Order: sequence, then C-alpha cells, then structure tokens
Amino acid sequence: MTSRDLTYDLGPVSMAYTESRELAGGVDRTYVLVHGIGMGRVVFDGVAAELAPEARVLAIDLPGFGESPEPGSAATLEQTAEVVAQFVRDRAAGPAVLVGHSMGTQIVAEIACRHPELVEALVLIAPTVNPCERSAIRQGLRMAQDLIGESPRVILLGLSQYVKTSPKWFFNKLRFMLAHRLERICPCIHAPTLVLSGESDRVCPRGWVEQVARALPNSAMELIPDRGHEAIIRSPEPVASMIREFMERRSLGAAT
Repeated sequence: MTSRDLTYDLGPVSMAYTESRELAGGVDRTYVLVHGIGMGRVVFDGVAAELAPEARVLAIDLPGFGESPEPGSAATLEQTAEVVAQFVRDRAAGPAVLVGHSMGTQIVAEIACRHPELVEALVLIAPTVNPCERSAIRQGLRMAQDLIGESPRVILLGLSQYVKTSPKWFFNKLRFMLAHRLERICPCIHAPTLVLSGESDRVCPRGWVEQVARALPNSAMELIPDRGHEAIIRSPEPVASMIREFMERRSLGAAT
C-alpha cells in the first residue's frame, strides 16, 4: 500500500489529507473519511489501511483540527461541508463513498443533501447529536461515560488529537455541532446509506440512531459489537468489514 500526506488549498482554507491505495488492482472507487470534533484523520488510519486494497482512500483533517490550520474565522458545519464538497469534487474524480464519524456524519450528510452528484454512498458512524441531550454538558458527560473501560490506545490517541486544537476553535465548533439538526436533512438524502452504531455507545443511544436510519429513504442500520462511540479507534475491525460488505451488497444489487 502507498500513502501520501498532501495538502488541499481552497482560498484561505487549507486541509491536510492522506491518500492511500494499493500499487495495483482495486475497484474504481474512492472513499473520503471525515473525523469527528477534536479528532483528526489519524483516527481512520486502520480503516484506511483495510479499505485501500480495494479502493482509493482519502482521509482529511477538517479545518482547525489535526494538521490543518484554523482558517481565521469560525465556520458552521454547513460552511465546512461546502469546503469538503469542493475537496471531493477536485480530488475524488467521480462520486465518492463518504464516511463520517460523530460530527463527521453531520458534515457528510450535508454534502449528500446539497450535492448528491458527489456521493456514491454514505456511511454514518455514531451519528450526532442526540436531540434529547443537545447541550455541551450532557455531551461531555456522555463522552466521559463512554470512555470508562476504554483501552489506553483510545484515550491516548484522543488526547493527542485534542491538544492540537485551540480551545476557542473547539468550542465554536461544538456550538455549531449542537445547533445542527441531522434529523431534518436525512429525508432529503437518497444515497444508499449505512448507519453504524457501537453496541455500547453512550453518546449516541440506539433509539436516536434508529431514528436517523428511519429518516433516511435508503438506509441500513447495523450495530458494531463490543464497541462504544470511538468504534474506529480501538481497531479498524469490524467497521472496515461492515463498510466493505455494505458496498459489495450494493454492487451486487446494482448488477442484478
């Protein structure tokens, strides 16, 4: 597998990203991986490595997170989605499979709603925000509960990412994340969508995730066994296999 760390510039906004794929073979498909609040593309390293033998994988650092600098002013999730949409248009070379985790689900869902021509399929992992607990305090408490018993790898990697983000940028993004209403845009998304939820996710309870799946016209929902909110950090499996199997089922269905 080859991986290249690159930079995408769009006016005052600059995003670091990693492009991964096998040297030969693979299907003509591109995955774009979008992380959650406070994180960076590194949380998708394992998933990217698992998907790369069959496709091209682009994992981005959203503006102000990871290795991407703050663009100078706070941006709503809708504005961030427009930046990522242009990235997909410029770098994906055709409709892509957009994979979002946590806050990343809100961003990729916005793209699927606003720019359906850019989206082959959608994967929403731990979609936020549960409308019954739409406050910073409640979300913080749920995250703390979710981390109880987590592996040191999850905690240390999370901390290493959080320190890269300025508190002002983080809390501005949190404010926009809490104000966003994923449930309102789901009905306009017609791309095939896989909704994944950690079996023990305290941040995104099953009832809320089921509500998201029901609101999407063309969706399937699956639980990730023995995983909480940070389902992709502890290990890339079983999430990577669940994504591959979803796309295989979709390809088989389209061929029949």
